[in-house]
Amino acid sequence: MLIHPWDDARDDTEWRTWLAAHDFGQLAVNGRPGEPPFVQPLHFLYDAGPGAHGEVLTHLARPHPMWPALEADPEVLLSVVDDYVFVPGPWQAAPGTPPEHGTPTSFYAAVQLRCRAEIVDDPAAKAALLDRQTAHFQPEGGSAPVLAGEVPFGRMLPGLRGLRLEILDVRAKFKYANHRTPEIRARMAAELTARGGPRDRAAREHLLRRNPA
Repeated sequence: MLIHPWDDARDDTEWRTWLAAHDFGQLAVNGRPGEPPFVQPLHFLYDAGPGAHGEVLTHLARPHPMWPALEADPEVLLSVVDDYVFVPGPWQAAPGTPPEHGTPTSFYAAVQLRCRAEIVDDPAAKAALLDRQTAHFQPEGGSAPVLAGEVPFGRMLPGLRGLRLEILDVRAKFKYANHRTPEIRARMAAELTARGGPRDRAAREHLLRRNPA
């Protein structure tokens, strides 16, 4: 991912705050020699606590074909992208130039986490990991706890493997016209409001947050 200096995260707080509100991404695992990488969409739980950057907790079905590759090379990449919109060319046209001379572009927020994966197979540890995920995604409760060997979910544990991802490095990008003039950014904010499409509001908030008047 190319990150220009003006699109880089301002500090760790910016990407941590954004990631805390996003819990679905794509896990990329290096393929075995001669094979392409595995890319798995999944829900995850980001925990900012452990280590310098925190950790990620998730799980997948035991029959998943990526496990041998993951065991051979535990270095993985978790990619999370959201708040993306298409920006028509006229929105970016420089003042005094024809609108059709403006260059189309994309706005988006992206965080890539380079991680070292630890497979969790111990039944008790796996049950605890699943309970933490459930508490995150279902804070209102309503589900029985996961207990190894006990109903209703204990019998399902052998069919899953947990994953704990230690975050080694973070690359974050917030591409929202950070290098454009205030006049062009004001026009873009107005156009996003007028269009009102999916994710336009979130993109506008990034645009204004990173480029205050």
